[in-house]
Amino acid sequence: MAVENFKNRNPQRVLIPGEPVPLMSGFSNEAIKKALGGSFKPLIDLIAAGKIRGAVGIVGCNNPHIQHDSAHVALTKALIKKNILCVETGCAAIATGKAGLLVPEAAALAGDDLRAVCESLKIPPVLHMGSCVDNSRILVLAAELGNALNVPIHKLPIAGAAPEWYSQKAVSIGAYFVASGVYTVLGVMPHIAGSPPVVSLLTTGLGNVTGANFAVEPDPVKAADLIANHIEQKRTGLGI
Repeated sequence: MAVENFKNRNPQRVLIPGEPVPLMSGFSNEAIKKALGGSFKPLIDLIAAGKIRGAVGIVGCNNPHIQHDSAHVALTKALIKKNILCVETGCAAIATGKAGLLVPEAAALAGDDLRAVCESLKIPPVLHMGSCVDNSRILVLAAELGNALNVPIHKLPIAGAAPEWYSQKAVSIGAYFVASGVYTVLGVMPHIAGSPPVVSLLTTGLGNVTGANFAVEPDPVKAADLIANHIEQKRTGLGI
């Protein structure tokens, strides 16, 4: 059936790279710490100084209702332009890898401050932290930063995003992020609109419980603005 249906494929909606795509991966928490000289303090100092405004974990699948990879790439580009470091896993990382964002040269697309940091460390502005089941690494990184600053995760200038999610596991991962105190922006509305109490709980009510909540914004550029505003509020709260 797939072979017979191939002739119906719209070539304008398909982009298959013809050559291998270079990328830099392997950024576990241990590798990040090693790149920083054995401590997260240099990263904390850069965030405190405003050279890196904050960090965002971008995760999740590709969604058939969105042009493949487009939201992942657009959101990532918008965030690094705002001097926000991106850490990614799974399909999100694959998308930005194909777009050329997982190489040190991609620093040229970042804001001036983040570009200077990446060039000095010889790293990309987008760090590939593993497969889709490695999302916990992002939360471990958040916990490391929180412990170093002696503040809970929900007070850190960080956020999460899943601009093209579609599978049930993405919902549980998103809930894990919010339960841990990470404000998370989804690009696709979950199937919860039939229950106003559930919508209210997830978008506002959890703020008083975990210090974080969900937001839904299908436009990746507007989503980047939501995230940037959230990060600036957290920076103000920390006095940096």
